[in-house]
Amino acid sequence: MSDVVERTLTALPSLLSSDPSPGRPSSTSKLGTLIRGITELTSKHDEEKLIQRELVSIKEQVSSPNTTMRQMKELMVRAVYCEMLGYEASFSYIHAIKLAQQGTALDKRVGYLAVSLFLNESHELLLLLVNTVLKDLQSTNLIEVCMALTVVGQVFPKDMIPAILPMVEEKLNHPKEIIRRKAVLALYKFYLIAPNQVQHIHSKFRKALCDKDPGVMSASLHIYLEMVTEKPESYKDLVVSFVTILKQVVGGKLPIDFNYHSVPAPWLQIQLLRILSLLGKNDRSTSEMMYEVLDESLRRAEMNHNITYAILFECVKTIYTIHPKAELLEKAAKCIGNFVLSPKINLKYLGLKALTYVVQQDANLALQHQMTIIECLDHSDLIIKRETLELLFRITNGQNVKVIVEKLLEFLRHSKDDYVTIDLGGKVTELAEKYAPDNSWFIRTMNTVFLLVGDQMQPDIPNSFLRLLSEGFESAEEDQQLRLLAVDSYVSLLQEQPARLPQRFLQVISWVLGEYSSVKEGLEPATVLRLLAPLLDLRHCSSETKSWVLAAMTKLSAGPACLSVAQELAERHGGSLDTTLRQKLHELQHLASDAELLRRVLPCSDGLESLEVDSSLSFLDGFVSEALAAGAAPYKPPHQRQEELAQEKALSVEPYGLSLPLSLSSSSIAGRLSPTVLSMSSGLSGNSTELSPKGGALRLEGVTRVWGKEGYLAKAALKPEEAAKTEVPCTLSVLQEGGSAPRTPVVSLPAPAPGPSLQAEREKQQLASCLFVGLGSQGAAGPCLMGKAEPTRHGFRKKVKGQGSSSGAREPSGDSASSSHSPSPLSAQSAMDNLLCSSPLDSGSTPSPADSAPSPADSAPSLADSATSPVDPAPHLPHDLPANNRPCDAQEDLTEDTDTSETVVEGNSVAVVDPYDPESLCLSPHLPEELCGLPRSEFRPLCRDASLVLSACCVRTDHSSLLVVFVSNASDSAARGFALQMTSGDLEVSRVRGGPEEEEEHVEGHSVAVYQYSLVPTRPSVHMELAGRASYQRPDGEPQSTPFSYGLSLPDFIRPLSVSTEEYGRLWLASSNDTKQNLALLSQEPDPLRATLHRLRDRLQLNVVDIIASEGIVACQLLQGPPCLMHCRLNAGCLAVWLRSSLPELPDCLLYHCQRALAQH
Repeated sequence: MSDVVERTLTALPSLLSSDPSPGRPSSTSKLGTLIRGITELTSKHDEEKLIQRELVSIKEQVSSPNTTMRQMKELMVRAVYCEMLGYEASFSYIHAIKLAQQGTALDKRVGYLAVSLFLNESHELLLLLVNTVLKDLQSTNLIEVCMALTVVGQVFPKDMIPAILPMVEEKLNHPKEIIRRKAVLALYKFYLIAPNQVQHIHSKFRKALCDKDPGVMSASLHIYLEMVTEKPESYKDLVVSFVTILKQVVGGKLPIDFNYHSVPAPWLQIQLLRILSLLGKNDRSTSEMMYEVLDESLRRAEMNHNITYAILFECVKTIYTIHPKAELLEKAAKCIGNFVLSPKINLKYLGLKALTYVVQQDANLALQHQMTIIECLDHSDLIIKRETLELLFRITNGQNVKVIVEKLLEFLRHSKDDYVTIDLGGKVTELAEKYAPDNSWFIRTMNTVFLLVGDQMQPDIPNSFLRLLSEGFESAEEDQQLRLLAVDSYVSLLQEQPARLPQRFLQVISWVLGEYSSVKEGLEPATVLRLLAPLLDLRHCSSETKSWVLAAMTKLSAGPACLSVAQELAERHGGSLDTTLRQKLHELQHLASDAELLRRVLPCSDGLESLEVDSSLSFLDGFVSEALAAGAAPYKPPHQRQEELAQEKALSVEPYGLSLPLSLSSSSIAGRLSPTVLSMSSGLSGNSTELSPKGGALRLEGVTRVWGKEGYLAKAALKPEEAAKTEVPCTLSVLQEGGSAPRTPVVSLPAPAPGPSLQAEREKQQLASCLFVGLGSQGAAGPCLMGKAEPTRHGFRKKVKGQGSSSGAREPSGDSASSSHSPSPLSAQSAMDNLLCSSPLDSGSTPSPADSAPSPADSAPSLADSATSPVDPAPHLPHDLPANNRPCDAQEDLTEDTDTSETVVEGNSVAVVDPYDPESLCLSPHLPEELCGLPRSEFRPLCRDASLVLSACCVRTDHSSLLVVFVSNASDSAARGFALQMTSGDLEVSRVRGGPEEEEEHVEGHSVAVYQYSLVPTRPSVHMELAGRASYQRPDGEPQSTPFSYGLSLPDFIRPLSVSTEEYGRLWLASSNDTKQNLALLSQEPDPLRATLHRLRDRLQLNVVDIIASEGIVACQLLQGPPCLMHCRLNAGCLAVWLRSSLPELPDCLLYHCQRALAQH
């Protein structure tokens, strides 16, 4: 090995030595001269002149035919340096590609480096690099293969993935570990930009995870972290593998090259901890596998370096995310305490960060360190103060909202950072809307926010405030009081100094006075007009703000006094250059002079009218039909139009070896082009990101509520002397194995220091009593918390339409096994504790005998339990739904031996039946006669309680998919006022026949009611979720409600499309979105192609149009949607398929189900 190093060091000077041509300076001297010349300059102007001269020189030399490859390499390095300084060197892009295509390995390396720095993923010159990359991937030179894989993972866009994906897959089996590692990283990049393209090689990811080389294994963790984040339930079987890997890493079994400051593979540990936290969230059986390795990680992470602090922080987050264990929670709490009490600023910040993460699960930690948090509010470091305010934001409730909001506003008054100003303004607004103790405080707080944040405020804050004023609350009297307070406040502001008000605040003031100035007695419209008129003369008043002001004045322009004001404004601003201002002034003057016209244009209404919005624009159907009949082009969405425009200039990136020519006879497809001559569109699906709207609720990303009102774990009463002890660790020592921390909210205050006065300590204690009141268990604050504990009104409750209102719907427990054992209702306290402590992901595992026994602590709230909270008429249904209602993939992994039977005593005989099993209810005879004989799914349970059992099945007809819901009432009394509500983001749900949709009906005792709903997909998706809520009244009048869900997949909405080969050819040319992939072939069959296509036909409802020799064509159609065409061809023992459709997402989704249909063979 030493000989190799010695020869390498000997050869390096020759690589950078001078050119053999006489009279030429060396390449290193030219680059060095350029760098020295730039560093010696004293102005930006001189630098620009020097760089421009250098670029001109480089351009002349790269264009010269006499330039050698060695000189070209040196010129590319200088061009890269100029580009890095911010000066464009686009003339050198094509030469960098040429350098990557030819020359020695070192020349190609410089060329690839320049390409990766010059070009981005959307650059058109990347098309010229595809063949070069393909050639280098097939090379026997390891350096060339490594360079090709590196550039693929850096700059290749998603529409070029199909051309190189097969070769990258092959490199996963390469004998050299560096090639395998770079191939995994390239596939990681593919997964980020186009996850549907690599779904078929998940098994190879698992092989990479178990690779003998640690580098390949660590590279695969990047992919698994993304996949587990997206769908953790699909990777529960890998928990043992991740735990084993983490044990080996913590135990120092990896090579020493992976160590950092004697810490074994710290970044690998952090990544594994994040994966385990996602997999163990709300899953007891999975979490139990992690306890040992988490304990070992905490024990081995000695607190002597920054990287170990990062590992401890991730351990703490993982422990508080997974199903809790008492010993680990105690050690994690002690670790957080060490961080918070550390004199080092970085560690203190880390402790505050950890407290912010876990405070919603264990508020007692904040109580234990309340005085330290109070001191951090006055810390000299702004980052510490900001994180402390974030912690206070997380612990805000109705009793401490005034003090915390005042602290936030105090920091906001002195903040100079725009980002901090915007962030804190949003936080204060959120707390004010959620926990406002009274209307007067709410208006004052919002006025302060508008004044401090100003025009930097996010637009949704004033919009939300105005919507809150207009929609009102549950009480009409409260509505009027809030509006009156707002009007009084804004009139006072306009009378003082309106020139100091920000633009957004002026817009809010104008709208409120225009809408609600009439609620104040004695306030004449003319008076309001005279207050608003000076705003038009302000210099800083924008055109938009003037439009708001004039709109408000128009609403108040009734009466002769208002007419005179309107005429004065028209005379004063009639010569304005702003045409919008002149137009609105003209409208104001005209409406003020015609009272009848004003009443018709701006009618006065006491309340909001319910407006029905036709989002589908169905009233234009006739016009569209006439236009299409007259030859008009059909509508194309913007993304399709952009793809078609790009397609005209794009080059085909289909490699010759993977082309899919269609060799059907001319009699089969007359005059039809081969698909290989068609250009490839860019309609491949990439990452789809859903933006969650910013709501008024507290943001709890990544936080799992596992603590009830009295705490999740049983707490032992502490002795008085123990409660009085002060827990202040003096050193940052390693966590002891047997250490224990009190699990009850102990308020431990350190003794006053000699320096501060007793009065200052009392002020801090008083502030702590105001900030931390309402946290932990009742009476946990002890004598130190002096704030009042009586309940206060928590925020505003908006008025809702329909039956009743609620601040939120009860979330169902995810433990379906436990919920099936609880036919009797629970108490309100038990139901709440269960809601906070249940494990939604445990339903997929077989419960142990100890867990299968019904108890209030682990039984899910049933339909009868939800009577403790009102019913939300438009519920936001949760995602953690019972396991038997998940989509198809999740159902296939569920165990079937879970015992959910009940013992029923009838007379002297004992029978064991399962009231939750739809088959035991004999639902087949209740299926409507017209649906008998049609293909349908199995009967699946939706939800149940002591009386009602809801089940459903999906029936497929030629032109629709029907969801048939069976409501079985096994009790003697009727379920009155029974109502169903169904919603879905992927499906359009409409009532077919029978059953409640808006009206309420009754389900008689000992009967089965059948309801039908038509399902039409609004957009293609691999899996679709239908969420709903069933509600009714018990005989005693008590309302009952429970949510449910029903999972469907794309094949439920796919129908075979019968077309001739000529029609198939025309449809193929008319479709622009496509995807290509190699599928597994049923090679053991006598005719593999025919057997494979028939398997797809039977599983996915496809139509095999024709099969000729080694090729075939298949057609199908999305229900009430466009067709999807598939061209198949035998290629090297695989089935090469090419899917096309006019809908961008449909080919990728159908390809996924094709892979599953063949993989299940």
